[in-house]
Amino acid sequence: MEEANVKAAKLYTLQLPSKEESITQLELLIENLSDAYNVGEDTFANMMTCLNEALINAIKHGNKMDPAKKVIINAEVDGKRIIWTVTDEGSGFDYVHLADPTAPENLESLTGRGVFIMKHLADQCIFNTSGNEVELHFKI
Repeated sequence: MEEANVKAAKLYTLQLPSKEESITQLELLIENLSDAYNVGEDTFANMMTCLNEALINAIKHGNKMDPAKKVIINAEVDGKRIIWTVTDEGSGFDYVHLADPTAPENLESLTGRGVFIMKHLADQCIFNTSGNEVELHFKI
Protein backbone atom coordinates (compact mmCIF):
# COMPACT_ATOMS: atom_id res chain seq x y z
CA MET A 1 0.00 0.00 0.00
CA GLU A 2 1.37 3.43 -0.95
CA GLU A 3 1.55 6.21 1.59
CA ALA A 4 0.02 9.49 0.60
CA ASN A 5 2.54 12.28 0.26
CA VAL A 6 0.72 14.73 2.54
CA LYS A 7 2.48 17.50 4.40
CA ALA A 8 0.91 18.64 7.62
CA ALA A 9 0.23 22.34 7.92
CA LYS A 10 2.44 24.25 10.33
CA LEU A 11 0.95 26.71 12.78
CA TYR A 12 2.69 29.80 14.16
CA THR A 13 1.12 31.92 16.91
CA LEU A 14 1.75 35.31 18.50
CA GLN A 15 -0.07 36.79 21.50
CA LEU A 16 0.59 40.50 21.46
CA PRO A 17 -0.30 43.26 23.92
CA SER A 18 -2.48 46.02 22.47
CA LYS A 19 0.40 48.45 21.95
CA GLU A 20 1.58 49.86 18.62
CA GLU A 21 5.10 48.54 19.34
CA SER A 22 3.69 45.02 18.87
CA ILE A 23 3.90 45.61 15.12
CA THR A 24 7.64 44.87 15.29
CA GLN A 25 7.01 41.28 16.43
CA LEU A 26 4.41 40.73 13.71
CA GLU A 27 6.70 42.11 11.02
CA LEU A 28 9.50 39.81 12.18
CA LEU A 29 7.19 36.78 11.91
CA ILE A 30 6.09 37.84 8.40
CA GLU A 31 9.73 38.24 7.34
CA ASN A 32 10.76 34.88 8.84
CA LEU A 33 7.90 32.97 7.23
CA SER A 34 8.44 34.72 3.91
CA ASP A 35 12.10 33.67 3.94
CA ALA A 36 11.36 30.11 5.10
CA TYR A 37 8.67 29.52 2.45
CA ASN A 38 10.20 31.55 -0.42
CA VAL A 39 7.29 33.98 -0.60
CA GLY A 40 7.46 36.29 -3.62
CA GLU A 41 8.02 40.03 -3.22
CA ASP A 42 4.47 41.03 -4.21
CA THR A 43 2.86 38.55 -1.83
CA PHE A 44 5.27 39.60 0.93
CA ALA A 45 4.33 43.27 0.42
CA ASN A 46 0.60 42.43 0.40
CA MET A 47 0.92 40.36 3.59
CA MET A 48 2.89 43.10 5.34
CA THR A 49 0.32 45.76 4.38
CA CYS A 50 -2.76 43.68 5.27
CA LEU A 51 -1.42 42.36 8.55
CA ASN A 52 -0.18 45.74 9.72
CA GLU A 53 -3.65 47.11 8.99
CA ALA A 54 -5.40 44.20 10.73
CA LEU A 55 -3.19 44.52 13.82
CA ILE A 56 -3.62 48.30 14.09
CA ASN A 57 -7.40 47.90 13.74
CA ALA A 58 -7.41 45.19 16.43
CA ILE A 59 -5.33 47.32 18.80
CA LYS A 60 -7.12 50.65 18.25
CA HIS A 61 -10.71 49.72 17.45
CA GLY A 62 -11.06 46.22 18.91
CA ASN A 63 -9.09 46.43 22.14
CA LYS A 64 -9.32 50.23 22.51
CA MET A 65 -5.56 50.54 23.14
CA ASP A 66 -5.89 48.54 26.39
CA PRO A 67 -2.44 46.93 26.85
CA ALA A 68 -3.99 44.31 29.14
CA LYS A 69 -5.97 42.98 26.18
CA LYS A 70 -4.26 40.70 23.68
CA VAL A 71 -4.33 40.37 19.93
CA ILE A 72 -3.82 36.78 18.84
CA ILE A 73 -2.23 36.16 15.47
CA ASN A 74 -2.04 32.73 13.87
CA ALA A 75 -0.31 31.81 10.64
CA GLU A 76 -1.10 28.42 9.16
CA VAL A 77 1.20 27.37 6.33
CA ASP A 78 0.33 24.39 4.16
CA GLY A 79 2.93 24.78 1.41
CA LYS A 80 0.62 26.44 -1.11
CA ARG A 81 -0.79 29.21 1.02
CA ILE A 82 -0.53 31.05 4.31
CA ILE A 83 -3.74 31.71 6.22
CA TRP A 84 -3.36 34.48 8.78
CA THR A 85 -5.94 35.00 11.53
CA VAL A 86 -6.00 38.18 13.63
CA THR A 87 -8.33 38.14 16.65
CA ASP A 88 -8.89 40.85 19.25
CA GLU A 89 -10.82 40.85 22.53
CA GLY A 90 -13.26 43.53 21.44
CA SER A 91 -16.95 43.17 20.68
CA GLY A 92 -16.39 43.38 16.91
CA PHE A 93 -17.86 45.68 14.28
CA ASP A 94 -20.28 45.66 11.36
CA TYR A 95 -17.95 44.88 8.46
CA VAL A 96 -20.86 44.59 6.00
CA HIS A 97 -22.05 48.20 6.17
CA LEU A 98 -18.82 50.14 5.87
CA ALA A 99 -18.60 53.43 4.03
CA ASP A 100 -17.07 53.12 0.56
CA PRO A 101 -13.64 54.80 0.77
CA THR A 102 -13.71 55.37 -3.02
CA ALA A 103 -16.94 57.41 -2.86
CA PRO A 104 -16.33 61.11 -3.64
CA GLU A 105 -17.42 62.24 -0.17
CA ASN A 106 -14.85 59.90 1.46
CA LEU A 107 -11.82 60.46 -0.76
CA GLU A 108 -10.23 63.05 1.51
CA SER A 109 -10.92 61.17 4.73
CA LEU A 110 -7.79 60.10 6.59
CA THR A 111 -9.37 56.87 7.87
CA GLY A 112 -11.72 54.14 6.70
CA ARG A 113 -9.62 52.35 4.09
CA GLY A 114 -8.23 49.39 6.05
CA VAL A 115 -10.88 46.77 5.30
CA PHE A 116 -11.01 47.93 1.66
CA ILE A 117 -7.23 47.48 1.37
CA MET A 118 -7.28 44.03 3.01
CA LYS A 119 -10.09 42.83 0.71
CA HIS A 120 -8.13 43.94 -2.35
CA LEU A 121 -4.64 42.75 -1.42
CA ALA A 122 -5.38 39.36 0.16
CA ASP A 123 -6.51 36.43 -1.97
CA GLN A 124 -9.35 36.01 0.51
CA CYS A 125 -10.53 38.15 3.43
CA ILE A 126 -13.10 36.60 5.78
CA PHE A 127 -14.52 38.11 8.98
CA ASN A 128 -16.16 36.06 11.71
CA THR A 129 -19.80 36.82 12.54
CA SER A 130 -19.08 39.34 15.30
CA GLY A 131 -16.29 41.10 13.41
CA ASN A 132 -13.50 40.69 15.98
CA GLU A 133 -11.54 38.22 13.85
CA VAL A 134 -10.27 38.44 10.28
CA GLU A 135 -8.80 35.62 8.24
CA LEU A 136 -6.46 36.59 5.41
CA HIS A 137 -5.41 34.05 2.76
CA PHE A 138 -2.33 34.40 0.58
CA LYS A 139 -1.17 31.96 -2.12
CA ILE A 140 2.55 31.28 -1.94
